[in-house]
Amino acid sequence: MIPSDVPGENVEVDKRSRKYVDRPGFSLQAMSNNFRRFNARIGPVFVFQNRAIRLFTWRTPTHTLAFLATYTFVVLDPALLTILPLAVILFFIMVPAFLTRHPPPPTLLPSELYPLGGPPLAPPPKIKPAPELSKDFFRNMRDLQNCMDDYSVVHDKILSQVAPLTNFEDEAISSTLFTTLFLSSLVLFVSAQLLPWRFIALVAGWVGVSINHPFIQDLLATPDNQRRLEDEEKVALSRAHTFAQGDVILDPAPEKREVEIFELQHREPYAMNYDKNDREWEAWVFTPSPFDPLSPGRIAGDRPRGTRFFEDVAAPRGWKWADKKWTLDLLSREWVEERCIAGVEVEVEGERWVSDILYEKSEDLDEALRSPTKKGKEQKQNGAAAVTWEEGQGRHKLGEWRRRRWVRTVERVPNPIVGKGDGMVVVNNDE
Repeated sequence: MIPSDVPGENVEVDKRSRKYVDRPGFSLQAMSNNFRRFNARIGPVFVFQNRAIRLFTWRTPTHTLAFLATYTFVVLDPALLTILPLAVILFFIMVPAFLTRHPPPPTLLPSELYPLGGPPLAPPPKIKPAPELSKDFFRNMRDLQNCMDDYSVVHDKILSQVAPLTNFEDEAISSTLFTTLFLSSLVLFVSAQLLPWRFIALVAGWVGVSINHPFIQDLLATPDNQRRLEDEEKVALSRAHTFAQGDVILDPAPEKREVEIFELQHREPYAMNYDKNDREWEAWVFTPSPFDPLSPGRIAGDRPRGTRFFEDVAAPRGWKWADKKWTLDLLSREWVEERCIAGVEVEVEGERWVSDILYEKSEDLDEALRSPTKKGKEQKQNGAAAVTWEEGQGRHKLGEWRRRRWVRTVERVPNPIVGKGDGMVVVNNDE
């Protein structure tokens, strides 16, 4: 469920690639044309931006207080939130359009009512793109330029404040923040319905708008207050770092896993002596799969894949060898049982080879799987299925393949190389 940024066969890393979403490619002509069209039509957005700035900076106090009163009603009765879109359409779009079509007379006495009857006296308003090289067009370019600068400043400010805390550059402080957020989410999951959210939203809205009042901004902008705020911020960060360094335990040791490889040997069927099993075996390949008689590749007729020499076995991507050499797995019976391998003879002593058993007919193998002999086998208690392998005692005709398991320890490297490696090693995730 957690998204991964590690490149792989089925992972798309670049979310803006044309392979991810089919969109037109870059073109200077299209860029120029789209910029002109965009700049000619972006004017209403900047008008709304300017009105919002005037509203929240208390340029007209009555307008700001009216907004806070409306905000209070909506917070105390959230059902009124459904009326806001309708009220915006009525009072900010349709009423101005009606006044444009029915303008008042040039002279209007205070005692007269506004004339609502009669035919329209003006054409309806139409929103048109600003003509190129007009004042509105250059105003839009000016506002767009300032908007890009504001976005860049806010973007850099957020990254400078948030990124060091969340990108585990300092693992102690990031781990503390992660733990705090995780525990807070658990607490809110249980107790969120008990909090007075209306009161919290009401106080937060009034405080957020009131703090932009010029009087409060003048108080906060004094040099003494600026130094005091900076000192308080430094003290808070110092306490957080002290707590993180003292209470968060980090594991400096690199992660280690055990990997496995199977040494596979082969002898041709025509070279076998069915009366004796002492024919020479030929070193074939080192492979991550045991290539047992019932493996899918074996049934499909595929040849085992791997490398011919131990030295060519590479560690998985992002890992390196933690010890100097491979170790033979002496518990051959255990890994055969874990994989439920059937139709093989296991050496519990000596070189620990697991060899195929040569059956005269395929029915013999089916019969062995259905009703295995008791000698050389172990049966689990409480009615569990029997293990379908034979203990190596030299009394079976062996097939053309045998294998044994080697293990080695790997550890994480700080900067894994991104790309496809040639290692034939499988990581055992259970270790």
